[in-house]
Amino acid sequence: MTYTAIDVPRQNFEAAVRAFYADGGRGLNCTVPLKELAFELADQSSQRARRCGAVNTLVFRADGSLYGDNTDGVGLLRDLTDNLAVQIHNKTMLILGAGGAARGILEALLREKPVQIVIANRTVEKALRLAELFSDLGDVKGCGYDGLQSQSFDIVINATAASLSGELPPLPETLLNAKACCYDLAYASQPTPFVQWGRDHGASISTDGIGMLVEQAAEAFYLWRGIRPETRSLIQGGVLKQG
Repeated sequence: MTYTAIDVPRQNFEAAVRAFYADGGRGLNCTVPLKELAFELADQSSQRARRCGAVNTLVFRADGSLYGDNTDGVGLLRDLTDNLAVQIHNKTMLILGAGGAARGILEALLREKPVQIVIANRTVEKALRLAELFSDLGDVKGCGYDGLQSQSFDIVINATAASLSGELPPLPETLLNAKACCYDLAYASQPTPFVQWGRDHGASISTDGIGMLVEQAAEAFYLWRGIRPETRSLIQGGVLKQG
C-alpha cells in the first residue's frame, strides 16, 4: 500500500480522481480547496458530510461509484477526548473562524453536549449564518472578535488559517477560564502563534492539530480497508513532528 500526496488543480480534480481509480486506488483524501468539489463529485455521501457540505475522504466502491465522507470532526473529537482527556460535556466552547474548517467539526462537538459553542469571526454575518445552520444540535451563537471582550471559555479551538501565516486572531487577555484547553487545528514543527498564546495565558492544555490529523486519517483508513489503525503510539512518539 502507498499513501502519497498529489498536487491537483481544481480544474483537473475529477479527471485526477477517475485516473486514480483506474490505476487501482481504493480511496483518497482531499484537502482545501478540494473538499467542496469532492462533495459534489460523490455519488453518495455520509450524513456528516452532507451536514457540513464538504468531503475529505472518497471511497471507491466495487461498482465504481464514489462514496464521500468527512472524518475531520470525529478526528478532532477522538484527539480531544481520547488522547488529551478533555471533557466537552457541560463545557463552554469558542471556535475561532467560520469557514470550512469550523463547519467540518461543529456537529461532532455539539453531539458531546457542551453548554454552549460561540463562533467568532472577523465577518460577523458569516459567524451568525454558521451558528444558525447548526442551531438544531445545541446552543450555538455567532459574534465578531470584539464580542469576546466580556466572555471566557473552557475550550478554545482555532479554526482560522491565521497560524499558517504566523498570525493570531485578536483575542482578549481574559478569554480563558481556569484549566482551559487551547487547540489549534493547524500544526507545525514549532508551536503555532495560537498554541504559544494559550501557553502564555495559562491554558492547562495548549496543543496543535497533529493528533487530529492522525485520527481523521485512521478513520479514513477504516473506511477504505475495514481496519482502524492504532494511533496513540504514533502521536506520542512524535513521528510526524519531524516532518
